[in-house]
Amino acid sequence: MIVTLQLIFGYLFWKKPAKNKMSNTERTFIAIKPDGVQRGLVGKIIQRFEEKGFKLVAMKMIQASQAHLEEHYADLSKKPFFPGLVKYMGSGPVVAMVWEGLGVVKTGRVMLGETDPAKSLPGTIRGDYCIHVGRNICHGSDAVDSANKEIKLWFKDAELSDYKSCESDWLYE
Repeated sequence: MIVTLQLIFGYLFWKKPAKNKMSNTERTFIAIKPDGVQRGLVGKIIQRFEEKGFKLVAMKMIQASQAHLEEHYADLSKKPFFPGLVKYMGSGPVVAMVWEGLGVVKTGRVMLGETDPAKSLPGTIRGDYCIHVGRNICHGSDAVDSANKEIKLWFKDAELSDYKSCESDWLYE
């Protein structure tokens, strides 16, 4: 009986550990590649991220230089497809964007689908709009660290908006 009372008393006055709240200010870099721009898919891709609840904090259309693209894809520089990738990415305008939200890096990658559209599920951007891996219409950061690096490469700090969306209270506890 004493043990039971101790357990009950202990439970009543036990402080539950604070929830480990994940930040909803994580950011990712998403780029619509030249084929996505040429095919008129910019609005549809933006719409998917907005409907999911992510917040657009920066966007610009840019014709990236070869040097800029070589820096962006430096980790792939030893791959045999690297020269073709840089040429393709420089073949037309790119829509560069920064999106913000809880788990946006991982969720953004899921929304884009597999790099190879043939392996992408219907409902993903690549699964719905792409056929060939060499024309997969979008790029998404694969980790928070790479997202931060890519954001700094494509945007100046002054180009990033910092605001609270009116939807925020309806998306996050």
